[in-house]
Amino acid sequence: MNQTTMENRLEADVLVIGGGIAGCFAAIKARQQGATVLLVDKGFAGKSGQTPYARGFMAFNPAWGHRLDDWMDYINKTSEYVNNRTWTELTIKESYARYLDMVSWGIKFQTGEDGQPVRHTAPPGVTDSLEIDDENRGDYVLTLRKQVLKSGVKVLDRITVSELLKQDGRIVGAIGMPLDSYDLYTFIAKATILCVGGCGFKPAAYPPIVQLTGDGEAMAYRAGAEILGKEFVDTHSTRMDAPVGIPNMLGRNKEVPDELKVLLGPGRGMPEVNAEGDKLPERPAQASHYGYTYLEREFEAHAGRAPIYTPTPDGSKAVVGGACLGMSLRKADGLWPADNNCGSSLPGLYAAGDALGNMQNGAVYALPGSAIAGGAVTGAIAGVAAAKEALGMEKLMVDESEVVRAKAVVHAPLERQGGFSPRWVTQLLQNTMMPYFVSYIKQADRLQATLTIIEFIQEHLVPRLYARDPHELRLAHETKNMVLSAEMRLRSALFRTESRGNHYREDTPRRDDPAWLAWTKVREEQGKMVLIKVPVPEAWWPDLSAPYQERYPYRFPGE
Repeated sequence: MNQTTMENRLEADVLVIGGGIAGCFAAIKARQQGATVLLVDKGFAGKSGQTPYARGFMAFNPAWGHRLDDWMDYINKTSEYVNNRTWTELTIKESYARYLDMVSWGIKFQTGEDGQPVRHTAPPGVTDSLEIDDENRGDYVLTLRKQVLKSGVKVLDRITVSELLKQDGRIVGAIGMPLDSYDLYTFIAKATILCVGGCGFKPAAYPPIVQLTGDGEAMAYRAGAEILGKEFVDTHSTRMDAPVGIPNMLGRNKEVPDELKVLLGPGRGMPEVNAEGDKLPERPAQASHYGYTYLEREFEAHAGRAPIYTPTPDGSKAVVGGACLGMSLRKADGLWPADNNCGSSLPGLYAAGDALGNMQNGAVYALPGSAIAGGAVTGAIAGVAAAKEALGMEKLMVDESEVVRAKAVVHAPLERQGGFSPRWVTQLLQNTMMPYFVSYIKQADRLQATLTIIEFIQEHLVPRLYARDPHELRLAHETKNMVLSAEMRLRSALFRTESRGNHYREDTPRRDDPAWLAWTKVREEQGKMVLIKVPVPEAWWPDLSAPYQERYPYRFPGE
């Protein structure tokens, strides 16, 4: 590499990577503790990731008549009993305080004539979700950014962080590069918080997913952290006529004609019909609040009844699944929480938002509005914990050999004269993982066949990725991270030999209690990816003496 490179070194008590709602909360709360804080974002903090597209914010307030037991009972059953109840309860109980934070910073929510927030109650009338005011939607994250800057946090935009720095078993910072130059940035920090979102495979829909390439979990995995299993998939859809717009959320369209409303299930703004004109199957009440909760579209496609349509006044619109190809349910993958402070299994490394695999929702996205509420709650927890740890430490002295190692990793694709283009490898990855019968309707033989291809890509193509400019350098690192995520996803799906929530196996189309009342962890051991089953505490199990149909009213094909 002959290009001139400027090297920049910055130090802080706390390094926050990612500028969505979790990153903003983490940075603000860490700064409020008195720590010096750096926030680094691959795009523009306040406009990156999924946060600008979010609207609903779950809020629990006993003054509104909310009962914690009711909320917990609801989510425990809807999540099919594999939610982590510690994190579910933490998220619920702290959600209202985070809502008040947002209001105090100038973020506007929908209010009624009495000035009180409009509450959107989900079936069966237990939980409440507040909504960002329509005129503030999308821009509310810029209000968060202003609060970040106001608090004294230093923000660096358009820098891709590619490798964590590790010394004596502890994470001591990270290294990255700008999007438009060959410069390097070395960040030295006593505590690092990953708030980088999940992983998609850059599908041609839903713009935020193009930015989310599993960078955080991949860096953490390579450094030795444990990752939550990735078998539970995201089933967002989008409309074929507008694939890069807001996905077909089925509940956000305000112009639904009255004659269609009689067909609607709770929370679904428009009905969906298959190619034969039949409505998609109804689902039980406790699972009916969102149109992308289960796999009905994929089941219809598998039965030969696709495409799926939504009847609209100007003509039926075709709906396609896979808008979030490669993603898991919110909080269903990410760094395994080693404690209740968002700490990971690596000292010095924390995670929040979708980068933290805390299973607050279990096997189904069970609580409307809990995605950004969970990001706010975990961001605040991680920020406080990281700051307290950092402020209790002496100045870090990082071995220069570790910085040299990380630089070599970052620049490796630029040193190669030839090899494989990251664009081509990404397209190959998409073509391998995209078929619905791999990512959504699973079976052991298909998963194993796909894993064989992904292993080849991982072992033969990824080490030979090359880049000719800074843009391709970013793409090369993103491609490497997406391939690693694909391997985790396939191995996790093979490992869980049952069906549950959004994980469906044709060869095992039934929940297997108590054997799979469990979570899965992924970690590296001697260069190999190893999966570990972690049983859900027995006190959290459903009543196994109750009939199966009572425990699981939603039926899978083949049961």
